[in-house]
Amino acid sequence: MAAIETVPDVVFKTRVRDESIGGPNPYDWKDLTTQEIFGGKKVVLFSLPGAFTPTCSSNHLPRYEELADEFKAQGVDQIVCLSVNDAFVMFQWGKQQNLDTSKIFLLPDGSGEFTRKMGMLVDKSNIGFGMRSWRYSMLVNDGTIEKIFVEPGYADNFGDDPFEVSDADTMLAYIKGQDAPGVSQPVKAFEG
Repeated sequence: MAAIETVPDVVFKTRVRDESIGGPNPYDWKDLTTQEIFGGKKVVLFSLPGAFTPTCSSNHLPRYEELADEFKAQGVDQIVCLSVNDAFVMFQWGKQQNLDTSKIFLLPDGSGEFTRKMGMLVDKSNIGFGMRSWRYSMLVNDGTIEKIFVEPGYADNFGDDPFEVSDADTMLAYIKGQDAPGVSQPVKAFEG
């Protein structure tokens, strides 16, 4: 599989607060393009199998939030958490996690288009999820992928959900120019 060098060009379907709507659900749809998210910025994106899942909720997301200020001090403009979930699920997960949305942007890839074009869409029917993202993280500079950490064992219906190299500490160590814990060789993205 060939490595890809730039993030795929897609349109994400997101929900944004709009006070002019009123009522109990003052949100409206907003399309966000890849260019709007990554263009002219240094972005750390980490992708995970699903909102509300154990590792994602207890470690992956919270640790990126804990280290957000350190990432910013290293020149990172935004941290994005992506999952193949819809905007409603991502919003409720953020609320349940008491997420500081000024530190982490939850990006729904509801149709899985971005994940598929990254070569990271996997079938997790073995645990009742259907098509989801493989766990990975990447550093993106103005749309160009500078570094990507992909969890080992990428495969459909893989028995485990490895969490060894896409964590916040590994990415922060890489950005700081330190040896990333648990990473012995560079890992590339796949083109699907």
